Amino acid sequence: MAKITKINDDGTTTPSNDQPTFTPNPESASKAKMFRVISIILWAIAIGIEIYAILLLRKPPINMTWMIVFIVAMLILVVVANILWKKANRLDPASEKNKTKFFIQNQLGLIISVIAFLPLVVLILTNKDLDKKQKGILGAIAGAALLIAGFTGTEFNPVSQEQYAEQTQQVQDLTGGNNVYWTKSGKSYHLYSDCGYINSKRTNEIFEGTVANARELKNITDICDRCQNKAKKAKALELDTSTEDEAAE
Repeated sequence: MAKITKINDDGTTTPSNDQPTFTPNPESASKAKMFRVISIILWAIAIGIEIYAILLLRKPPINMTWMIVFIVAMLILVVVANILWKKANRLDPASEKNKTKFFIQNQLGLIISVIAFLPLVVLILTNKDLDKKQKGILGAIAGAALLIAGFTGTEFNPVSQEQYAEQTQQVQDLTGGNNVYWTKSGKSYHLYSDCGYINSKRTNEIFEGTVANARELKNITDICDRCQNKAKKAKALELDTSTEDEAAE
């Protein structure tokens, strides 16, 4: 049997108006805040470099080497900031109740990426002091940087407080507990550590934690169908047994 590594609890659910809600614990909220502060600082530095690069584009002769260095530096800063921002959103997600805030919080990395690189791309391609070769080189590098940054900044499957609460409630309803199991290469979280999909000779380590942990660490959002069916059958059998006992009394 594979070793089981337990992950510290990442959140709790509490009833409110008959609807489950998710609240990150203080440690997760603090870590999310730290990631967001770092992201904002890195984005600000990147935009500062962008402004300086734009000023240089207006003052010929234009140093190609320095322009490439600036673009690469901006890309590194933005990509790191995007990754940290998405990690923060998984630790402390937004609510879907405010659609605008939910969109901006989850796609802020994409928005900043466009702000950081699109003006630079346009100014490079329209700059009269650059020849066609220079425009081609700088334009291609800046354009590639825009695409890379935009991709890393886009949250294709954003998480919400409601989703965490719903999935956690589902686990509680099926098992009576909060914890699930997953592996490093898995795409689903499991209700049972002995599930054949994760507990095999090829498995070296199984992680145990909450639904929020699985999302934060591996971006896993789906429950194992086999575990779900097994839990439903166990609940049904438990209900039948309880009904029979009541009838016997």
